[in-house]
Amino acid sequence: MDIAPEKQRDMLRQMQTIRRFEERASDDYHAGDIYGVVHCYIGEEAVAVGVCSHLTDDDKIISTHRGHGHCIAKGADLNRMMAELYGRETGYCKGKGGSMHIADFGIGMLGANGIVAGGLPIIAGAGLAAQMDGQGGVAVCFFGDGASNAGPFHESINIAAKWKLPIFYICENNLHSAQTPASKTLAQDDVAARATGYGIPGVIVDGNDIFAVHEAAGAAVARARAGEGPTLIECKTYRWRAHTERPGQPDHRDPAEIEAWKKTDPIARLVDHLKTRQGQFSDEEFEAMDAEILGTIQASVEFSKASPFPAPEAALEDLFAD
Repeated sequence: MDIAPEKQRDMLRQMQTIRRFEERASDDYHAGDIYGVVHCYIGEEAVAVGVCSHLTDDDKIISTHRGHGHCIAKGADLNRMMAELYGRETGYCKGKGGSMHIADFGIGMLGANGIVAGGLPIIAGAGLAAQMDGQGGVAVCFFGDGASNAGPFHESINIAAKWKLPIFYICENNLHSAQTPASKTLAQDDVAARATGYGIPGVIVDGNDIFAVHEAAGAAVARARAGEGPTLIECKTYRWRAHTERPGQPDHRDPAEIEAWKKTDPIARLVDHLKTRQGQFSDEEFEAMDAEILGTIQASVEFSKASPFPAPEAALEDLFAD
């Protein structure tokens, strides 16, 4: 799939923004400025950006506990994101949701979800709404290899396949469900192979190759918009950090495995492509881009620190019950 050099640079900017945001979130969490818990998306940036590069604000996505990358790729405001991590009332959830619950309906971000597989039933509803609306919108569900073993995974895909809902499913298979290797929980190596049982396409891609992700997502979007039903895409990728940034968080992965995956860094691969194949990008341009991104993230931190904490009585606001 041909992608204009300008769009490639835009995707690079988004991936680098995700990485720098996550690095700062980690640093500030360990410094005691951010509360709750942080799950870093570092190493998986090509998945979120490759998928969301096809979407508009009218298209819906649902995320996971590791959701900052999806938010940024969908166009979320960095100030409001960082303020939410800082627990300030200017955050997306007024400082009450934290890292795992950021949502912005205005850009089609239906929310991150701290419950494993919690987004899968929600995306079925979003897909049905898009189908009934008839305006060509699609719904996208990001989830991990651990969620693929949960009941909602099968229930959501089954109904989406039967009703040909305009959905596609993105499994970010980073080979580990928290501390448990996927090899110990998956009956077969490939999550995408399960698509056969529901009569839909199952596609496996290198999740660290922005072009492979972009191409697979483009085909899934076209299929969904044409009324042909869902696609299951499995992106083989890897998180560089432990499951969470919590101090003392165990990481039982083989250090050699981590280092091997770092050599497939999706950002470095795109930079190399732009420099060597496109011949339209230089180290100086990347450094300038990175400096601008770091400045924007620093501004989001200053915005957060200048924002007030929610008042104690705000804990009783925005509560809903049947």
